[in-house]
Amino acid sequence: MQQTEIICLEDLVKQNHNYRKFANVFNFKKIETYLKKAESDSAYKGYGVQRLFKCLLLQFMENLSDREMQKFMEENNAAKWFCGFGLSEKTPDFSVFSRVRNRIGTKTLSKIFSELKTQMKEQGFMSETFTFVDASHLVSKAALWEERDKAIKAKEDEFNNKNSSKYTHDKQARTGCKGGTKFWFGYKKHVSVDMQSGLINKVAVTPANVTDSKGLKHVSPNSGAVFADKGYCGQKAEEIVRKKGAELKAIKKNNMRGKNRDLDRWISKMRSPYERVFSQQSRRVRYVGVAKNQFAEFMNAICFNVKRMSVLREEYGVLTG
Repeated sequence: MQQTEIICLEDLVKQNHNYRKFANVFNFKKIETYLKKAESDSAYKGYGVQRLFKCLLLQFMENLSDREMQKFMEENNAAKWFCGFGLSEKTPDFSVFSRVRNRIGTKTLSKIFSELKTQMKEQGFMSETFTFVDASHLVSKAALWEERDKAIKAKEDEFNNKNSSKYTHDKQARTGCKGGTKFWFGYKKHVSVDMQSGLINKVAVTPANVTDSKGLKHVSPNSGAVFADKGYCGQKAEEIVRKKGAELKAIKKNNMRGKNRDLDRWISKMRSPYERVFSQQSRRVRYVGVAKNQFAEFMNAICFNVKRMSVLREEYGVLTG
């Protein structure tokens, strides 16, 4: 004899589940204006781009491929609840996620990121009084030995940043160098972090051969003091920050005039707690080209801020449920 039991999805998600906390961190309704511009039910089989955006959020949060995300949505009740799907409702297949990423696009996602950042400021968690700036490497998927052989076959004298786009699959990736000994092929991620809360304020992706100081123009705040390492100690970086309306506090190189070791130690001490923003993130990229990788880093920054905000709200006694 079979028994029928009525089950509510709401009851299957624990009250202290992280996804409940994440759902209350931001007012997601305020970003619907941007998402509706990318709405097209026929392309997404009626799922709606608002729900699919939350799927993308979980995909980047859990670091899942499109096929892994399909299975995750099929089997995880908390994920269904967070994204607004019913317990028995059909969830998207893997092909939907790539299409919705393309449909939203990097330009729209930048506006969504800015809107969420505005909400953080309104809640008092971001002030841009003190900002930590740094850059990290992103390694592109590439078979450089094969591509070098193509350059040799074409009778090139060298395989370098000037001609790599002729032979590599990722035409916008470049070779970067740090410290004269560390090389990689791909991109560079420039990030500014608000030192009041540890939240990501700005993020930008450039080819790997763009210097830290040149990338600074994309992430410098519009006020306050900017703390940075030796990669930002030149006059060009100071001019960029000054034009934005902020003041640069960068560690000086040993051979520079006016180096103050006590001051540099203090700057290092101020910067060190915010290095964790970079330590836990993947250094490899899934996508080809600056635009798609910029999209990915916007999503990663949103995921980081969602997690960080849920912790801050608990620390400061803000209700999350």
